[in-house]
Amino acid sequence: MLAVKNIDTYYGGIHALKNLSLHVAEGEVVALIGSNGAGKSTLLNCISGVVPVRSGSIIFDELEIINRPPERIVGLGIVQVPEGRQLFNPLTVLENLELGAYLRFSRGSRKEIEEDLTYVMELFPIVKDRKSQKAGTLSGGEQQMLAIGRALMGRPKLVLFDEPSLGLAPLVVAAIFNVILKLQQDRTTILLVEQNAKAALKVASRAYVIETGRITLEGEARALLDDEEVKRAYLGKDYRQQLKKM
Repeated sequence: MLAVKNIDTYYGGIHALKNLSLHVAEGEVVALIGSNGAGKSTLLNCISGVVPVRSGSIIFDELEIINRPPERIVGLGIVQVPEGRQLFNPLTVLENLELGAYLRFSRGSRKEIEEDLTYVMELFPIVKDRKSQKAGTLSGGEQQMLAIGRALMGRPKLVLFDEPSLGLAPLVVAAIFNVILKLQQDRTTILLVEQNAKAALKVASRAYVIETGRITLEGEARALLDDEEVKRAYLGKDYRQQLKKM
């Protein structure tokens, strides 16, 4: 479904992504793990059309999407749940969800939009309870659920998650990853960027490790959980005890 091939990206004179390649098949959950500043969010923003790519290609559903504007990429079926949620805080929960389906309104898909709204409300009952509340008044966990719901309202073929657990309490993190598991069961294709390597590798089928803009390791997620270098760099000394608690 998605093939990123040998892309190079720069911020001014800084070489942010270096000959980077990865792929995501339909129905997969693929994790991308790495430290702060490794290039994880930059990659998602390149796929979304927010950050320009200097060279290489990004193929989605057999179409080259480099240099397409972000709204066209959303229209093709790629939707991002951005780091920090980036909700429309003065608007209500329901209005934020409706904006997630903005491109679909012009296609006369009102019945499908209502069906998707029902699906999101069932997935996140707290969102349904807060639908008339302004988005900026929600808790961090509730805002993350709304951000995910807004993305799903676009009926995406591929969802890009950028640090969905960032800044959230452990119980909320568990709830968010349970939702990702539910989406996986519904055959939603996901590329998951996450610093919480333990949680990410537990829900993903495959994973990549990125360091300073390069993919340094890839493989089955379960195999990477047992990789000594991954354990040392990303899981910490107490990874065994933490994994048992998840």
